[in-house]
Amino acid sequence: MSDDEAAAVQRIWSGLGLPGIIDVHTHFMPKSVMDKVWNYFDSAGPMVGRSWPITYRTDEAHRVETLRSFGVRRFTSLVYPHKPQMAAWLNQWSAEFARETPDCLSTATFYPEPGAADYVGAAIHAGTRLFKAHIQVGDYDPNDPLLDDVWGMISDSGIPVVTHCGSGPQPGRFTGPEPVRRLLRRHPRLPLIVAHMGMPEYGEFLDICLDSAAVHLDTTMAFTAFVDEMMPFPAGEQARLRDAGERIVFGSDFPNIPYRYRDALTAVTAVPGIDDGWLRGVLHDNAARLFEIALPSA
Repeated sequence: MSDDEAAAVQRIWSGLGLPGIIDVHTHFMPKSVMDKVWNYFDSAGPMVGRSWPITYRTDEAHRVETLRSFGVRRFTSLVYPHKPQMAAWLNQWSAEFARETPDCLSTATFYPEPGAADYVGAAIHAGTRLFKAHIQVGDYDPNDPLLDDVWGMISDSGIPVVTHCGSGPQPGRFTGPEPVRRLLRRHPRLPLIVAHMGMPEYGEFLDICLDSAAVHLDTTMAFTAFVDEMMPFPAGEQARLRDAGERIVFGSDFPNIPYRYRDALTAVTAVPGIDDGWLRGVLHDNAARLFEIALPSA
């Protein structure tokens, strides 16, 4: 990260009259887990399917300072398990990270396993602000009966869940819109944030967002040249982006992105047909409202 990049990022949000950015899709994990994630990307594993260089491969403290230098007011520590008996440990780590990093929204996760409701309840009681559910990596059905109580508790609490449920970059056994539709029929007030705009099923997840008052979409990697090579956002859906504007929030996937942070922002600002009011909502105000984040005092 250079001073020039930080200045370029700051010019984008300051030019819109914003106090900074709220990024709902960033990853901070225990070092052993992050190293394994980076090794997986390095190997172009089957869920990645292509060369994917990690742009911000630095130590944890440097990554935090990088986001702060960009003017990111709040960010997340999205953690996720790929097997049983992993989620509770990740939640403990993430809660400690949030205590030490007050601009990080305290994040938790879960997996379909006995006891999931217990550690999810503990996370809610401890003040978690956000959950992460990675349907693709976890390879589980979100409608698994082991998660019935979990979804009910989260729905009652109103705590948002960032969920990777679309079929990009590679489809999983339980990805796609239909499992989410079934989940929402049982829990219509569930505050989901669909990661990556639901790529590549953009249109169907826009349908879900517009039909379900509690559902949001995050912009993570959408609209970028990297994604447009394989899974471009359909031009015919741009009008509905405006319709869903109050429920679209910015996400970057930092640090695991194969381009610069500023590129994620410029991709969003270049979406045809949107205006500054839409951008102010997406880059800051929608998430500020969702997470009840106050504006800085004058």
